[in-house]
Amino acid sequence: MKSEREAEKAAFLSDAGLGAASRTPLTGDASTRQYERLRRPDGTSLIFMDQPPALETAPCPPDATPQERRAAGYNALARLAAGRVDAFVATAGWLRDQGLSAPAIFAADPGRGLAVLEDLGDDLFARLIEAGQDEAPLYDGAIETLVRMHRVAPPPVLAYDGASWPLLTYDEVALQTAGGLFVEWLPKLKPQLRFDAAALAEWEAIWAPIRAHGEAGASVFCHRDYHAENLIWLPQRPGPARVGLLDFQDALKAHPAWDLSMLLHDARRDVSAEREAAALARYFELRAEADRQGLLADYHALGALNVVRILGIFARLVTRDAKPRYAAFMPRLWTYLDRCLADPQLSALKSWMDRFAPAESRT
Repeated sequence: MKSEREAEKAAFLSDAGLGAASRTPLTGDASTRQYERLRRPDGTSLIFMDQPPALETAPCPPDATPQERRAAGYNALARLAAGRVDAFVATAGWLRDQGLSAPAIFAADPGRGLAVLEDLGDDLFARLIEAGQDEAPLYDGAIETLVRMHRVAPPPVLAYDGASWPLLTYDEVALQTAGGLFVEWLPKLKPQLRFDAAALAEWEAIWAPIRAHGEAGASVFCHRDYHAENLIWLPQRPGPARVGLLDFQDALKAHPAWDLSMLLHDARRDVSAEREAAALARYFELRAEADRQGLLADYHALGALNVVRILGIFARLVTRDAKPRYAAFMPRLWTYLDRCLADPQLSALKSWMDRFAPAESRT
């Protein structure tokens, strides 16, 4: 099968006029995608995306019922795009139409799960900060780009160059699926944790109004994976285009708090309480029309949901997928969760965590 896929990729590149390009594998992530850097004979470079369609369960049909989504699998429940290349192409085109720096598409075959993209370079926010660059202008830029996305009414369907993709809502079912990962997978990582029927009923009662509020407030384009590993610094470009965007194919219409949480509750690097406060202040400075008090409350509540979602995903990666490195990120997430739970409006959730996932289990 591997040799067949390689032949398919070589044929695609040849048809795109890139048969003579050299190919260098790039570091992957937790997904089923693979990337390579293509170097053409003239020295210019492109990025080759490989997303075999057969490796993912189906995405969510726009009109699917909750029962149909459960039957279809996790991607449909969570409203993930299943890595579909047409989702990437359509979303990239829409973002570029907003004056933002998503990669240009040079060639794509969604049916085969292959695409060639503009190479935005290697200056990921995370790598620049690790090398000692001042993070303040990077986070200010990320907030400026986020505000640009939040000020544009999201269309029901994203379309570009023959590709189209529905921009679904991050709805109650998807949010419930997100929170459910925590109670499903944490006990498999931490056998000392026990969530009996009463604990699970209390968990559901706590989250139900938060999820309802999250769905009701879904009003903006949501990148959904907006953090320092997916943002590239392009200081030569103007304004919000200074931030290159990657990994946005799972975009939804969602509450504006969601991408703020993704950026400021970054699982892979420490975002200090001071940086978080400065970024939020910058957001409200640029988006003065926003209800600051209400959005901050939602940021804490939906941020807590996002953090427990990621804790569940990482527990699943460690226990099911044998990727132990993700355990090292989890203490940082507990720190972010504590910040969210400092909001008095989340006292019931804090009490639940203190009783059922106490401090000694959070290492």
